Amino acid sequence: MKKSSIGDRPLASWVAPQRPDASVLEGQYVRLERFAPDRHAADLHRANSANDAIWDYLPYGPFASAAAYHRWARDVTRGDDPFFYAINPHATGRFSGVASYLRISPEVGSIEVGHINFSSELQRTVAATEAIFLMMQWAFEAGYRRFEWKCDAANLGSRRAAQRYGFSYEGVFRQASIVKGRNRDTAWFACIDAEWPALKEAFTAWLAPSNFDADGRQIEGLGALTALVRAASDPDV
Repeated sequence: MKKSSIGDRPLASWVAPQRPDASVLEGQYVRLERFAPDRHAADLHRANSANDAIWDYLPYGPFASAAAYHRWARDVTRGDDPFFYAINPHATGRFSGVASYLRISPEVGSIEVGHINFSSELQRTVAATEAIFLMMQWAFEAGYRRFEWKCDAANLGSRRAAQRYGFSYEGVFRQASIVKGRNRDTAWFACIDAEWPALKEAFTAWLAPSNFDADGRQIEGLGALTALVRAASDPDV
């Protein structure tokens, strides 16, 4: 694991943030609602059924029926950690993905984004990117110091996504788990509160309508914007 660029310092004025409690996160392109199985599960199962590969690196799924998915959703949304959201892009008006806060530790100001499962119709959309931005924004503006992303080290798509979003690579925990009968090495990424102002500026610039041409293609890539932030904490970028 690489050393922090901030090092040992007193935190006398720091106050522990609240636990996640926002029932809705609203953006320009997407709306996140606290996952309510009776309201969202049927729509999500429909969206997820288009591509079983989205479950490859998750410890659960795919689900053979809407009823099975509903039972799973009911179980994982009983508590407040993980704290799940259902994702509804404005362009379609259909719930088509989930993500959650987890490993929520207000006492040290650390929180993770995970259980990310975007259906085929949500992947590679502006709404998908804004969904992660909205969760990051809530966490840092609530007072969290550290926002984490972890994934199977073999999941190259997730690793690329983490760095595109501005998370810095921190290393691999070898043989961290067993998932669906396979070894899992876990890759760790994170961003911290000192990086948030620059990350927010990068996301805001990327999400601006002026960053997309008449056909909806991006003019400047988000990864190019966030790389400047990651470079400050990782000299290998």
